Amino acid sequence: MRNKKYWFLVLLLPFTILITSFMITNQNTAPSLHYLVRQPKIKTENPPLLLLLHGVGSNEQNMFAFANSLPDKFLVVSVRGPLTLGTNSFAWFQVQFGSNGPIINKEQAEEARVSILQFLEDLKGKEQFDEKNVFLLGFSQGGIMSYSTALTQPEKIKGIAVMSGRLLPEVKPLVASKDRLKKLKIFISHGKQDPVLHYGFAEEAITYLKSLELQPDFYTYDEVHTINSQMLADVNLWLLKN
Repeated sequence: MRNKKYWFLVLLLPFTILITSFMITNQNTAPSLHYLVRQPKIKTENPPLLLLLHGVGSNEQNMFAFANSLPDKFLVVSVRGPLTLGTNSFAWFQVQFGSNGPIINKEQAEEARVSILQFLEDLKGKEQFDEKNVFLLGFSQGGIMSYSTALTQPEKIKGIAVMSGRLLPEVKPLVASKDRLKKLKIFISHGKQDPVLHYGFAEEAITYLKSLELQPDFYTYDEVHTINSQMLADVNLWLLKN
């Protein structure tokens, strides 16, 4: 009997090593989304995190161009959308613009929302940051994803800056309760001449957010679908304040 037990342990040992090896490898897995990093210029043990989310057809380099203009204390991470549209062209989900407004691929939008949340979890194993001080800054479709991520999982996000975005009707059934949302900070900026995502989308979002007893900071500009120097200055001040 002793010999049988001994051979059983010998046979079991390689599998134990294999399982342990898999667990260690799994813990060091790289985040699922490609990203760029600007380390904090003011070093602290647990810096706040600012996640940059680009618009449709763009990439992580586009938003990263602003990285050195953002507050020094933040770890700034610019993320690439999961959907490839072409060379250096990515998105969070497919969208078509028709006479009745944008029509989205809601399955892709939901997958993108989940992928951002998973990315934040994965990032904890690669970068040092305060997980209670996570902010999202998104332009256009990146702004849409900022709404979708924070309003559904407000415990994971302290604040969002939505620049020229909109709030998807498709995400509203997933939105958290008023009690869970009450600490969420929101910055909204939008150009009054925006021909891509019209100014009315910002007004609709504010009406909805107020129905959830949220009080977003709203900034308007006589601009088109873009980020200008004044918008960047305003969002910087808001980030420093919050």
